[in-house]
Amino acid sequence: MGTSWSLQAVAPPVATLHGVQAALDLVVAQMSQWKRESDLARFNHAAPGTWCDVPAEFAHVIEAALDIARASGGAFDPGLGNFTEAWGFGSAGRAGQAPDAAGLCADRTIDFDSATRRIRRSEGAALDLSGIAKGYGVDLAAEWLLDIGVRHFLLEVGGELRGEGIRPDGQPWWVDVEMPPTSSIPPWRIALHDLSAATSGNYRRGVTVDDRYYSHSFDPQTGQPIVNNVSSVTVLHRSCMMADGWATALTVLGPQAGIAIADEQNLVACVIAGDREYLSRAWRAMQD
Repeated sequence: MGTSWSLQAVAPPVATLHGVQAALDLVVAQMSQWKRESDLARFNHAAPGTWCDVPAEFAHVIEAALDIARASGGAFDPGLGNFTEAWGFGSAGRAGQAPDAAGLCADRTIDFDSATRRIRRSEGAALDLSGIAKGYGVDLAAEWLLDIGVRHFLLEVGGELRGEGIRPDGQPWWVDVEMPPTSSIPPWRIALHDLSAATSGNYRRGVTVDDRYYSHSFDPQTGQPIVNNVSSVTVLHRSCMMADGWATALTVLGPQAGIAIADEQNLVACVIAGDREYLSRAWRAMQD
């Protein structure tokens, strides 16, 4: 996933670290854009219109991604793989110049048959699950920890977090939400008690082409990096996968539309745009 992970756990078994690593390795093996032998890479190289069988974990993430895509009005689009490759965020490496968006806005349909666990793509579509798969990796490792009897832990993968139970001192797992470096808004401190947190920040990753900086988040309607002034979005959810996917979607939607959708979906969400903070009703309710 191109990042690190950490675990704080109460009385974990000796083999805990190996088990967490194995869960994250499974996600990479199935859903990485950068591994040529991954299930995702093989799917993207299959002929358009061809139904491809996928593992259960992969199918679970695809189903969630498509659900968020529908609920967000297409702001989250798992079929944007050609965009990320063309702009230098995929396996091909850095882009030498800004690509022609017109050639990237063809039909990007991803079909999923849940009964048979098969997917297929239209000619213009290529899968990119980087906006949701890392969160799923957190969930997969967390569920493994719970299954082996580890009840109290804080797991972090590249800034996505899930807290279960409490610390040995009886306190919850307190975490500070990372704020954009250009923002003067003080960070939120959150108690992750059986809760996950995911933050999408446009300051974290981008690319400079022809002396201009571009965000790594794309507007699926235009094929261009977003220009909506959103610098970060944090979503809290029981599932880190859902928090991750929705943080991506709300980043694309922008502050007003993003919070409107967050309220509609009863999401606990905070959007930072410049020095202004937008909070969903569910986020405000958690303050009470």
